[in-house]
Amino acid sequence: MPSSGAAASGGNFAYPRGTSNSAAAWLPIAQCRRNVVKRLGLAPDQVLAVGVDRLDYTKGILERIHAVERLLDQHAEWIGRLAYVQVAAPSRGSLEEYRLFEDRVRHTTERVNQRFGRADYRPIHLLPEHHDHDAVTELYRAADVCLVTSLHDGMNLVCKEFVAARDDERGVLLLSRFAGAAREMTEALIVNPYHVEECASALQRALTMPEPEQRERMASLRMTVREFNVYRWAGRMLTDAGRLRLRQRVEARVQRHQVA
Repeated sequence: MPSSGAAASGGNFAYPRGTSNSAAAWLPIAQCRRNVVKRLGLAPDQVLAVGVDRLDYTKGILERIHAVERLLDQHAEWIGRLAYVQVAAPSRGSLEEYRLFEDRVRHTTERVNQRFGRADYRPIHLLPEHHDHDAVTELYRAADVCLVTSLHDGMNLVCKEFVAARDDERGVLLLSRFAGAAREMTEALIVNPYHVEECASALQRALTMPEPEQRERMASLRMTVREFNVYRWAGRMLTDAGRLRLRQRVEARVQRHQVA
C-alpha cells in the first residue's frame, strides 16, 4: 500500500516523495473502467470517486464520507450517479483505538448508504482490505476523482500515484492542504479536510469540471510529478540532512564560546 510520512517540525523534514512507477504493464483506461465497474457491481455510467488509505484516523476517511453525504444532501442529482470507493487497508487492528475507529467508519458508511441508497444503488463502497499495487493502479485509472484528504500527514504518495497513472490527462485530484505535496501540486483542488462544506463544494466542482480544464490541470500535475521524482526527493533529503548537521556544529561552537 502507499505510505506517508510525518510532517515537518523543527529538525524533522517532510518530503513529498515522487513515484517511479512504470506504465509498461498498465491496461487501457477503458479496460480498467470496465474491470472496476464489473468487480464492484456499478452502473457503467456512474461517476467514480476514490480514496486509497490505511484505515487510520489521520487519513480523513470519516471527514471524507461526511463530505460525500453533504454533497448528496445539497445536490440530489448525484444520487444514483455517484459511487465513492474507499479502499481502507487494515491498520494496527490489535489496538482498541483502531478497532473503534473502524467501527465508526463502517457505521457511518452504512448510515449514508441507508439514507441515499436503494435496491440497485449505494453511494459508498467501503473496501476494508489490502489491495496489491496493480489493483490500486487499476482503480486510479478508472476514477474520475481521487480524494487525498489527510488531516495532518506531512506527505502522501497516493496523490502522486494517481497523477502518474493518468496518462490520459483526465481525472481531478482533491488534495489536503496539510499534505506535503500540496505545496508543489497547486493544480489540484486544495481543501481543508476538517471543513465538510468546503470539501463537498470542491467535490461538486471536481465532478462538474469541463474536460479541457481537467486536461490542463492534469498535464501540469504530471509535469510536477516527473520533476519531483523519488531521486530528486532523495537528493533534497541528503542536502537538508547536511545543512542540519552543519547548523548543529555551528550551534555547538557558539555554546562552547559562551561557556568559555
